[in-house]
Amino acid sequence: MRLKPDLGKSKSGGEIMEKKKHTRAEKKEIPKGKKPGEAVKKEKRVQDIIRLVETNLDGGKPVNVAIRSIRGVSFMFSNAVSQMSGFGHKKLGELSEQEVQRLEDIILNPDKFGIPSWLYNRKRDPATGRDTHLSVSKLELTQKMDINEMKKLKSYRGVRHILGLPVRGQRTGSGSGGKTVGVSKKKQRPAKSKRK
Repeated sequence: MRLKPDLGKSKSGGEIMEKKKHTRAEKKEIPKGKKPGEAVKKEKRVQDIIRLVETNLDGGKPVNVAIRSIRGVSFMFSNAVSQMSGFGHKKLGELSEQEVQRLEDIILNPDKFGIPSWLYNRKRDPATGRDTHLSVSKLELTQKMDINEMKKLKSYRGVRHILGLPVRGQRTGSGSGGKTVGVSKKKQRPAKSKRK
């Protein structure tokens, strides 16, 4: 009978040499193209959703793009805010809490930070006479109050709001909440069959 030589034993004395195997957890940590001994840089964690000015925003988008989802923030206003804040094209999820608070302060109080008044969404407010910028709930409430004021005064626009018709001079032939106007064809009756 032939004995197989024990390949696991070392020459010096019967001890079994063990090869170091990487566990699954260690293999996941090592990125592709890197050797196990090389240092791995830790990437900054980006938050997925950030709450800013009563709105949930996507943290993966750049600041100037993400803040456009806030009601009352236009394309031009968002560019001005990102320029004043200095965050530029930085992702919203990478900002610290202090930076997010500063960004919110700029959006809510643009006059403090030197954003020009021609970018504001409420010019010459009837109550105060000043240019202001409104966002989210303040904007919705102000719009409702303005419409109710027009209805109470029974101005032309107020009457149009009451009747549910277009306010800004659109045509009312079709698509303004009423019946569509068009040509109606007469229904044709089937021809009577003659019996002989």
